[in-house]
Amino acid sequence: MLGAIAGDIIGSVYERHNITVTDFPLFDPQARFTDDTVLTVAVAEAILTGADYVGKLREYFRLYPHRGYGPGFKRWAASDQMTPYFSRGNGSAMRVSPVGFAFESLEEVLQEAKRSAEVTHNTAEAIQGAQAIASAIFLARKGEGKEGIKSYVERAFGYRLSVSLHDLRVFYGLDATCNGSVPHAIKAFLESQSFEDAIRRAVAVGGDSDTIACMAGGIAQAFYGGVPQEIAEQVQAHLDERLNRVVSEFMIRYGASRK
Repeated sequence: MLGAIAGDIIGSVYERHNITVTDFPLFDPQARFTDDTVLTVAVAEAILTGADYVGKLREYFRLYPHRGYGPGFKRWAASDQMTPYFSRGNGSAMRVSPVGFAFESLEEVLQEAKRSAEVTHNTAEAIQGAQAIASAIFLARKGEGKEGIKSYVERAFGYRLSVSLHDLRVFYGLDATCNGSVPHAIKAFLESQSFEDAIRRAVAVGGDSDTIACMAGGIAQAFYGGVPQEIAEQVQAHLDERLNRVVSEFMIRYGASRK
């Protein structure tokens, strides 16, 4: 999950000011963690403690209320509404990385990704997006190669991953749906040569840069065996004590390297 948070922080300054090149300062002075990080940590703490996702998502929203949440989530989190709100957005996939690290079979990962998504995003598209990211993380940390990950995701979820990232970028705008961003994140990982390269490629897609980099970062962490120390230290410096504590506990319990 640290890789997902790194992607969020690095990409945060480019969501509204898109770039299409990979040569940029990795940690801009204005970089900060957004709702992607907050809700990823909420999911991680729910897994660590056995708490329900609804309660943890709302708790973290109250703790960090001004981090760029989507309007649908804000309304849901600030209300007493227990039912989901039928979103197709990528919020389900941006927060799911802990699921890919915490469970020990693909079936469990798919089931838990669905559970974590449907408390808010109870549409087929959003559940599928969460499952795609979580399963890619699971396969990566279990030692599956990029071609195997690509084949599984294409077969299981119908995403087209043979189109080059360059060609995807040409037609891409700010599309925060799962279908409009999850394949781009996976493709950024597939074309990468290292963890940092995956983040840079994801940010350079444009559009919803922080979330695309967040999703790509989770997969890259699993595949490349962790987050480089210098990047991890920068990420930790951007987080407060509570977030760092949960991240540390999760990483100790579930690790990050390929097995």
